[in-house]
Amino acid sequence: MRWWGWGEDGHVVAMPEAATALLREEIGADPSAPPRHHVALEEVRLPAPRLPAAARERLSAAVGAERVRDDREARVAHAAGRSYPDLVRLRVGDGSSAPDAVVTPESVDQVRAVLAACAEGGVAVVPFGGGTSVVGGVEPVSDGFAGAVSIDLRSLDRVVSIDRTSLTATFEAGLNGPRIEGALGAEGLTLGHFPQSFEYSTVGGWIATRSAGVASTGYGRIDELVEGLRLVAPAGEVDARALPASAAGPDLRELLVGSEGVLGVICEATLRVRRAPGERRYEGWWFGSFAEGREAFRVMEQADASPDVARLSDEDETRFSLVFASPGGAVERLGRAYLRARGRESGCLAIVGFEGTAEDVERRRVRTGSLLRAGGGIALGRRPGELWVRSRYTGPYLRDELLDRAILVDTLETAGSWTNLDSLYRATADALRSALSERGTRPFVMCHVSHLYRSGASLYFTFMARQQDDALAQWRAAKAAASEAIVAAGGTITHHHAVGRDHARWMRAEVGEMGLELIRAAKERLDPAGIMNPGKLLPS
Repeated sequence: MRWWGWGEDGHVVAMPEAATALLREEIGADPSAPPRHHVALEEVRLPAPRLPAAARERLSAAVGAERVRDDREARVAHAAGRSYPDLVRLRVGDGSSAPDAVVTPESVDQVRAVLAACAEGGVAVVPFGGGTSVVGGVEPVSDGFAGAVSIDLRSLDRVVSIDRTSLTATFEAGLNGPRIEGALGAEGLTLGHFPQSFEYSTVGGWIATRSAGVASTGYGRIDELVEGLRLVAPAGEVDARALPASAAGPDLRELLVGSEGVLGVICEATLRVRRAPGERRYEGWWFGSFAEGREAFRVMEQADASPDVARLSDEDETRFSLVFASPGGAVERLGRAYLRARGRESGCLAIVGFEGTAEDVERRRVRTGSLLRAGGGIALGRRPGELWVRSRYTGPYLRDELLDRAILVDTLETAGSWTNLDSLYRATADALRSALSERGTRPFVMCHVSHLYRSGASLYFTFMARQQDDALAQWRAAKAAASEAIVAAGGTITHHHAVGRDHARWMRAEVGEMGLELIRAAKERLDPAGIMNPGKLLPS
């Protein structure tokens, strides 16, 4: 992962001229302005490492001196996640949040020894997987501690076992998405978990943040796929056994999944897997309005006819998607001509995807199609779905391009009931537009529905504006306004990005005071010195 952005060098997503024109019209972006590139690594300002000598000696004894690094490259790479404010700070050379050292254990025993050393020395510990958090979840907080270390789990990367009979697989926490799918694919299996961060995020990170993938409507969120896990805490270990079900008291998995590193380090997990699909079919549909499409999706979901991927863009996201995917091309022209002939040129694009055996995919798509058609949908065929599949991981790369053009761009998500979804959508979008407009920057706000449930769905917002000189103040105003609107409208403060630092202040509204006390009680028992990922999940 590049220290200043997403992905690796050489992977560039170009902005089509039509998309540039749309942003010029909507937010007043200046395409002729010189790009704002990041500073050189050598120019990043870092505080001097302050890890006590005794703590460093114990860490070196635990993992080997070569696995305790405090060089510039290691510290900058672990200074933050990949949220908009993270990248704004890093790109201008602000490395003030860098850890004092990066420790890379190779085994569970070494993780245990690292935590013991840090607890004794009063050193904060930040578990670090792929570093893809967009809510401040891996930013070291060392106030009140003798220092802070990132515990990088990339070397805990074993495929422990794959059970084709029980359809489970056990992985160490540092394995990333491609390696997991590669190992399963060799056995004719799949996990089916494909978050936008799939290329770089890890199984430990998915579990720690209650991740959802683009196909979670069909395959389930990660919390539905965890059958067992092992967490190492400063005070000991918790082993939630891998069982299909149990009535033996409260489910410990539910306490550990989503714990965001504040209770301990997730080191190993057993997950439910499936037979790899023989057929994948993705299609596009068109609805006259966002409201019409939402209602069609509700009926489809409650009829148990949802596809594995179900995504409905509102009017503005549809406009942006069309100009970005095939601006002025033959496909776009033919598509618009077809919709004009049906009297539906304006509206909203939906993507539905089916995976399974050929017979199962065909049976499901016929039933789903009849419900979507009854709900006002027009079938667009496979081309829009295939374009979406090819570009489903490009969003973070595009953000780097927009940052070069001095454009604020960020995402946030929530979820609510079908009854409340429209008011939640309008309240959040209006709050974003008002907050950005009041600062003198024209906003462009778009949204899509995804991750369907019988009782409701998630809403995923993307918002843009010209970047102001005080970019962080501009972002904070928009983020706070949207978060307050979400809470007031009855939505969850996060559907799958997690809490981290950015959402911690709204956790009281999410779980109540007694709920916070329960989480704090678990933390005090497992982490009596309070060293585990301070500042995250729980409001101060």
